[in-house]
Amino acid sequence: MNKLKKSGILLLLVLVTVVSVSYKSNFFEVAKQIEIYTTLFKELNMYYIDDTNPAELTDSAINKMLQGLDPYTRFYDEQGVENARINAIGEYGGIGAISSYVNDKLIIIEPHEGAPADKAGIKAGDEIVKVNDVLVKDYKNNAVSSLLQGIPDTKVKIELKRQNKTFEVELTREKIEVNPVPYYTMIDDELGYISFIKFNKKASSEVKSAFEDLKSQGMKKLVLDVRGNLGGLVNEAIEIVNFFIPRDEVVVTTKAKVKKWSDTYKTKKEPIDLEIPIVVLIDGRSASASEILAGSLQDLDRAVIVGERSFGKGLVQRYRKLTYGTQLKLTISKYYTPSGRSIQELDYTNRDENGDVPKFSDKRRNPFKTRNGRTVYDGGGIQPDIKFKKPARTNATEALFKSQAIFDFATNYYYQNPTVTESKEFEISNTDYESFISFLKSDNSSFKTSSELNFERAMDEAKKGSHKALEKSFNDLMENLKIMKIEQLNRNKEEIKSRLKAEIVKRYYHKKGEYINKVYSDKHIREAVEILKDDRKYTKILN
Repeated sequence: MNKLKKSGILLLLVLVTVVSVSYKSNFFEVAKQIEIYTTLFKELNMYYIDDTNPAELTDSAINKMLQGLDPYTRFYDEQGVENARINAIGEYGGIGAISSYVNDKLIIIEPHEGAPADKAGIKAGDEIVKVNDVLVKDYKNNAVSSLLQGIPDTKVKIELKRQNKTFEVELTREKIEVNPVPYYTMIDDELGYISFIKFNKKASSEVKSAFEDLKSQGMKKLVLDVRGNLGGLVNEAIEIVNFFIPRDEVVVTTKAKVKKWSDTYKTKKEPIDLEIPIVVLIDGRSASASEILAGSLQDLDRAVIVGERSFGKGLVQRYRKLTYGTQLKLTISKYYTPSGRSIQELDYTNRDENGDVPKFSDKRRNPFKTRNGRTVYDGGGIQPDIKFKKPARTNATEALFKSQAIFDFATNYYYQNPTVTESKEFEISNTDYESFISFLKSDNSSFKTSSELNFERAMDEAKKGSHKALEKSFNDLMENLKIMKIEQLNRNKEEIKSRLKAEIVKRYYHKKGEYINKVYSDKHIREAVEILKDDRKYTKILN
């Protein structure tokens, strides 16, 4: 055996030994930490002075651990597993209403049109007080909302509160199908519009059905609206991209720690239309599968992307089954568009000393080339080919959008105005906007800025020290902050009016009505239409 072969074998043995030692070392560290946790948990439950709840302690420990990774890696108990399944499939047995906990109250956010809740007269803003014999106030989490779901054709009795009056309804559960395409239409004789709001298992079939219907009506150009679409199933995004690009084209590539989870996803079917001009509308809440759709069509020069920079998720999750019917959804890979770019915005791996997550877009964004040679960039989401310009949001506006204030005002508006104009004509007048501002002034608890919260905490501490003399100065300061808050809101008046209009029109005409109104009044849809109507401009953007 010559020296070269001996050296090769020796190097191989060294590498195997290093890998083996590294694996064993890592395995030992994992086993060590599990043993520490197990013994601590046992001692705590046996000897702690008060009774403990093992399930709550475990949930708290798991959730705290996962918070240090990214927002998408999550633990699901048995009910959480069922909710995730419903979200992916898009159908379930229930009353057909979205509900949410708001200030420890279970509130109806949106009844689906034609579903049992809607037919029984349940409205957005109604508070669920009791489900059968179970009082909502006795629960600290979302578990009680699962009681609304069940086998189709079974009955459920609900006690609700509306405008300080309580009433009961008995509903028969039905199979609820969540349509990912709430609305599509012909804008004019040749231009079609499709909005879709999630990538569940029905997404590609519903988009295809809408597309074919519009084609039968004479559609020659298409606006595809994925604004606010937070994503979902990657394979559904690939299916929809395949409608417009040839077979065997790369749509997305994933790279994972585990080799078998790294893959290149290509189109597998014949397309349904390779020629139709397309504009894809995106915004800051277009994420995940929406970004794969927009990014691949942009890289392949198959569509013009219009709107705001997308969210920039860039990460792929997969469910892993755990014991006792629980699951872990964890980030397993990063995805890359056909040009090879990652559009991930937040760098969760390299948090700073304060735990804050840096942005890739704050660093140098690297250039990539589309098929036609156009320059696109990685990091920070999908950058539109035509970007909308709008005023920067103030801190007060950001706080407003995170609060329930618009939802609560829409509830009041609905009961004060029994009828409004039809959905396509509805507008928020300046008088309506001023009424909203008056509503905010009269109910300071509706939303608070970080400055208000910080000063309130400081005043609470001052009161503990008997600093009563500060109270008048504090009140004067808070009044000034309220004035400044309203001034900040007025800088984003048009965006706030748009949010108000969407929430209010939905109260009268459901989700479909919201999109009908957008088609007739949304300036971003109008801009998309103008691009499609100007053939030279459309072609110039792509070339």
